[in-house]
Amino acid sequence: QVQLVESGGGLVQAGGSLRLSCAASGSFFEINNMGWYRQAPGKQRELVATITRVGSITYSVSVKGRFTISRDNVKNSVYLQMNSLKDEDTAVYYCNADVLSYSGLRKNYWGQGTQVTVSS
Repeated sequence: QVQLVESGGGLVQAGGSLRLSCAASGSFFEINNMGWYRQAPGKQRELVATITRVGSITYSVSVKGRFTISRDNVKNSVYLQMNSLKDEDTAVYYCNADVLSYSGLRKNYWGQGTQVTVSS
């Protein structure tokens, strides 16, 4: 079983910054794609940013230029640096990972979610 442990969420003023962290632990061969998704109250969960094991990055249009995703393959961790935060960034942020087992089976895992609240 793979577990994703998140940290870094909290309350921040509009225009401020937060840095989210997510560390994967357990038994697996490797992690290909890792990313962050978010869900605001009354809305569907949406992609924020993803990054592959070799560093290919995808951003949502709404966060591009403000957020930066990165990862550390040694620590099996992914990070989301959030700058110039807006009210509409308020959401529960979820860490996600595509994991390959030693048998070649690919599974998708989710973190428990961390609340990010932006106040104006």
